[in-house]
Amino acid sequence: MTAPLRPVFHEGQILSAADLTAAVEYGRAVAARHALHLHEWGIAEGLGLTTESRTDPLTGARHVGVSVSAGTAVDGTGREIVLTDPVALRESDFDEVNGADQPTDEPYPVFLTSADREPDAAARADSCSAATAPTRVEESYQILFGRLGDERLVAEQRPPAIGAPPADPPIRWLVLLGYVRWTDGHFSGVETRARGVGPQYAGARADTVTARSGELTLRTGRTPREGEPAVVLSGGEAPSLVFGLYRGSGTVAPLMTLAANGNLTIQGSFTGRMSTGSTLIASGAATDGMLLPLPSGVTPEQIADGRVVLHTRLTPRPPSTPTDSTLHSPVEVTVDADRRVRCRVRLFDPLAAEPAVTEQPGAVDYLVLATTAATEGGG
Repeated sequence: MTAPLRPVFHEGQILSAADLTAAVEYGRAVAARHALHLHEWGIAEGLGLTTESRTDPLTGARHVGVSVSAGTAVDGTGREIVLTDPVALRESDFDEVNGADQPTDEPYPVFLTSADREPDAAARADSCSAATAPTRVEESYQILFGRLGDERLVAEQRPPAIGAPPADPPIRWLVLLGYVRWTDGHFSGVETRARGVGPQYAGARADTVTARSGELTLRTGRTPREGEPAVVLSGGEAPSLVFGLYRGSGTVAPLMTLAANGNLTIQGSFTGRMSTGSTLIASGAATDGMLLPLPSGVTPEQIADGRVVLHTRLTPRPPSTPTDSTLHSPVEVTVDADRRVRCRVRLFDPLAAEPAVTEQPGAVDYLVLATTAATEGGG
């Protein structure tokens, strides 16, 4: 295959139709290569399946009308497909493909593909010949209904060779729009995904992404919405990487911030997999009957199967006494297999009018160490 040929013209040259067509095709090929090799093919805007409630005039049964919203897609050959207005899906087209199927709850795929058509009022060139050809081609589309399971055909499509121009019909590239449900001869609903396959959306191929403002934001939607996640990479005097959620004001409330000096600040708890030889700690105060917490990142399952070993230390706290002369001593300071604290304290005031020994629940300071169990060979 030769390299792309760029048409050039000179003064006095007689231009043929082939010369002018070559100029147009060169521009189309450049745009197709850009779309194909610098982007991922798919839906760029709109093209969603929408429904409108309807009633069958003969049976009174409720069903829906389904339309494809206006939008744009780029197929896997680099060809652009444009729907300038919403398009209603025809039940007769669906029935022609799938009408003989047995009733099912499974949804059927809906595809979009390119199509060339002659415009309704096509311009025609003035010519001395008897036959005149149209001078315009409408780069149109075709909406197709697939059989159950045909969504797998999308992944089996192979892109054209490098340098190939955008494919013209009858070469067909399927763009999955979604799925429709069919009940008693009518559309009954739509789905975005089925059997693990959903529409593919256009993307970008890039090893470097730069921000002119000094701040780069990554979010899951076109516009900021309160409660939606975002990642913000900021430069300037205090560089940082922030993950957070959008506020109603449009700013990002940080949940995790990584500063330029390496300091990591998080608003919630931190959990992770314990590596061999690591130790996690939990400490605090507990009273009789309380369940000791596990260190953050340790699960009961890890304790039960022996992957993590717990070590606990309890230190009795001096109880509050009714008089300065009251003596106290711990009677029981233990923790059972369920990590429940047992703490009892004995009190005695020798200077009381009627000296008596009493017992009451006590409190402890606890330290819980979680260590990974040793593996064979001491690793």
